[in-house]
Amino acid sequence: MPLYLQRSFAATYTMVTFIPVAFGAGKWVASLPSGHLMDRLGRRSLMSAGLLLIAVIDVLSVATSDYRVFLALRGVGGAGWAMFATVATTIAVGAGASERRGRAVSLLLMSETLGLLLGSTSGGWFYQGLGATIPFFLEAGCLLAASLVLVQAPLPDTNPPTAVPLARERHALAAVLRTPGVVLMGITSAVLIAIQTGVMVFLFPLYLANDRDVGPGMVGFLVSLTVLGRLGALWLGGSASDRWGRLRVLSPGLLAYAVVLGSLTLVAHPVALGVWSVALGAAAGFMMALPAALIGDRVPPHLQGVAVGWLRTMTDTGHILGPLVMGTLADSVGVTGPFLCAAVMLVVVAYLSSGKLRS
Repeated sequence: MPLYLQRSFAATYTMVTFIPVAFGAGKWVASLPSGHLMDRLGRRSLMSAGLLLIAVIDVLSVATSDYRVFLALRGVGGAGWAMFATVATTIAVGAGASERRGRAVSLLLMSETLGLLLGSTSGGWFYQGLGATIPFFLEAGCLLAASLVLVQAPLPDTNPPTAVPLARERHALAAVLRTPGVVLMGITSAVLIAIQTGVMVFLFPLYLANDRDVGPGMVGFLVSLTVLGRLGALWLGGSASDRWGRLRVLSPGLLAYAVVLGSLTLVAHPVALGVWSVALGAAAGFMMALPAALIGDRVPPHLQGVAVGWLRTMTDTGHILGPLVMGTLADSVGVTGPFLCAAVMLVVVAYLSSGKLRS
């Protein structure tokens, strides 16, 4: 995507970073309504419609020569992703008994992370070998095929599609927010994704290149280590929370993540940077499934769709604010500032979790 933007629109760095913000804004707008719509339309229909919408957006994106139109289209694509992902997360949260919920959510997140790894690699190859627009058409084709599969998929529609009054929808959201721990898990999820998008995705490569004099090839290698660390730890985090309990894993995991982030600025040796890269990804991955799993434990099944929609709205808030806040902080105090700020945020959330959830 960044390469396509530079080739087609002569995009600056700021123009490039607006794309994930627009995508996150589209998700933010659509996540909570998607939690309600799955009761009206059915899970299968909403997931399939979301994927079809993204496929159409991909085709329209390469047909426009106006950056502003391209930006708006990516925002609409974010809404399509929210339609799909909200239902997918709800199915994972509601799959089976509580003692398997952490692993179910982890498996979903692992598939997303693996898709990111494979898609980034193959997208670069197709871009270089077949042309700049081919990855867009390839993604559109894959999403079209996936939407057709979903039409026939035996998804668990626990409630038939019904017309739910608006007053009832508001009452459902209020009931979800009154559930102990739900608001705190929304804040936790927002903090985690703000650190992921605002620090790890955008600033970690710049920190390696500018403050540690790491070459572009090694930067790519270290970033890939964070992805592999995250992929490996997702299952471990979900399994540990199923086995030992969410609360016994949540606060220590947040504190461990804070220590790894805060101590990164003390690491300089290339081998140590590799170890810390794996640790950063692993610490993030270990925590990612816990907010959704804990909400699934505490919210009754008939409210889980609304709860997941609200959780993803909070997550998308972090997706939008993370790059904006952390980028501004890096410009003000230096690129190491956001890492220390992120560590402090994790310590605060860990402290709140250790007290409020147990009470």
